[in-house]
Amino acid sequence: MVVAVTGLAGCGTGDGGSSPQLDTTAETGSGLDSAGEWFVDEASTTGLDFVHFNGMSGQFYQPEIMGPGVGLLDFDNDGDLDIYLVQGEMLGDGVPTLLLPDGQTLGDRLYRNDLITETVTATVGSREGSGALRFVDVTDEAGLASARGYGIGVATADYDNDGWVDLYLTRFGPNQLFRNLGDGTFADVSSETGTDDPSWGVPATFFDYDRDGWLDLFVGNYLNYTLETHRSCYFRAGPLDYCPPEVSPPQPNLLYRNRGDGTFVDVTAAAGMGREFGPALGAATADYNNDGWLDLFVANDQRENQLWINQRDGTFQNVALLWGVALGATGEAKADMGVDAGDYDNDGDEDVFVTELTGQGSTLFVNDGTGLFEDRSASLGVRGPSLPHTGFGAGWLDIDNDGWLDIVAVNGFVTQRLDAVGTDDPFPLKARNQLFRNLSGSGFEDVTDDAGAGFSLLEVSRGAALGDIDNDGDTDVLIGNAAGRVRLMINQLGSRNHWLGLRLVSGEPPREIVGARVAVAREDGVTVWRRTRADGSYASAHDPRVTVGLGDAVAVEHVRVIWPSGRVEVWSEWSVTDIDSYTTLVEGSGRSPE
Repeated sequence: MVVAVTGLAGCGTGDGGSSPQLDTTAETGSGLDSAGEWFVDEASTTGLDFVHFNGMSGQFYQPEIMGPGVGLLDFDNDGDLDIYLVQGEMLGDGVPTLLLPDGQTLGDRLYRNDLITETVTATVGSREGSGALRFVDVTDEAGLASARGYGIGVATADYDNDGWVDLYLTRFGPNQLFRNLGDGTFADVSSETGTDDPSWGVPATFFDYDRDGWLDLFVGNYLNYTLETHRSCYFRAGPLDYCPPEVSPPQPNLLYRNRGDGTFVDVTAAAGMGREFGPALGAATADYNNDGWLDLFVANDQRENQLWINQRDGTFQNVALLWGVALGATGEAKADMGVDAGDYDNDGDEDVFVTELTGQGSTLFVNDGTGLFEDRSASLGVRGPSLPHTGFGAGWLDIDNDGWLDIVAVNGFVTQRLDAVGTDDPFPLKARNQLFRNLSGSGFEDVTDDAGAGFSLLEVSRGAALGDIDNDGDTDVLIGNAAGRVRLMINQLGSRNHWLGLRLVSGEPPREIVGARVAVAREDGVTVWRRTRADGSYASAHDPRVTVGLGDAVAVEHVRVIWPSGRVEVWSEWSVTDIDSYTTLVEGSGRSPE
């Protein structure tokens, strides 16, 4: 049964009529020109007045170009997404080239979402109508003043099963774990949990690899690099520039098993992950071979990627080379940064999108259903438009809720554009971000020019987190810019189609479940596959809820959930009265499949 129905009404008619439809034919281009701006940056108007400080002083220290990630989480359990932003600090003893705005101090920031909504009565449950976004800085009152250091990334999950989402922060320096106390405050438990690794962590992800009901933790480490061991590198024309990753050796990654008592134990070697590593920049967990157990993809910078397949006995095997995802199509190791897994062709398996260095082009690995992958980036229209860019944050999202996953890639160079160097631009790594629209599984088109003014900005973008920030049923994008302002790109397009929102929970108190696979069978015969996840992209944390685009369908035949525990359940008979809203599904409350 459906245990709870909560959420926001979209722009569906609510009376059985259909919403305005979008042209989905490849022949006519995007077909969305009449929609106006697809995304609007609402950071400054909603209270997100945050500027990242990368600590640059002209020494070209490596961390200056590697942050920041960004995070979405509902830390106060009020039903809307709050925002966590990591901050840098001064590197070395030089004079900072870039300064903070007046009144802004160094340190990470937590912004509470005070979404203003109005409640309307519905036939099933209640819905809240979309309202005004407003963010309030609650860092100090939340006890996060000690969240300091050179911030790189954010991971979120309820690691102690108390029903409140916690924060893990990767650093250039010791990482930090903050436990959510459930009263609006956090406690630093980094040392007592054993997760305060002093290496240079970038991606981190929580996932229950051993099916014991407790979330374990993977941390991907980057380079064995310190300011004391820094080496000078030079642009071809002579001036100083940032070094390539080959100058420093990689750091081993870490896999922590959750003991279930509030602590973790390092099982990297025991799990078989100790000998092959880094430098890691992206990580995405998913069931890549459809055997019911969560696996792990690790994107490495100028080294072979790893695809760690769960052996279901506490160990993993790296099959990346054998299964076709270790290298590029011509056999070269590529500078892989961001990564996300998603079913772009609605065939029931997880495909992988990876952002890469200028001249390499982003890669789309297509899963054949057995876990074998083929690089089809060029034939599907992704490789060519991405060649001029260096991509970091990446994600699958359905921008128009037509049921097909599109791609967002946020970009910023890692070597200087000498033509742009000047006193007015001391960090000349700026680029445009990109948006690729899915042509019903047949390929992708670059629709960046149609996406709005926010996608015309030249910035040094790094982290990207995806989620329904205003609870209107479509996916918005939070972007972290190095040495620049945060961007909150609110989707204006998705509400033109119907949608179904799902929040999956388990246990008592109920906790958000990540790693579940969800199949939504629409009334038009299309089955759309999604998964609950907070990881992927680049050093960022996503909304763990699932939104599924229904197009003009006004009913859902059933929803099938494959839980990380291995349990499979089915819920049936969604009608027009309970689409265009969020529904909470509790593990154990559905029926077994026939």
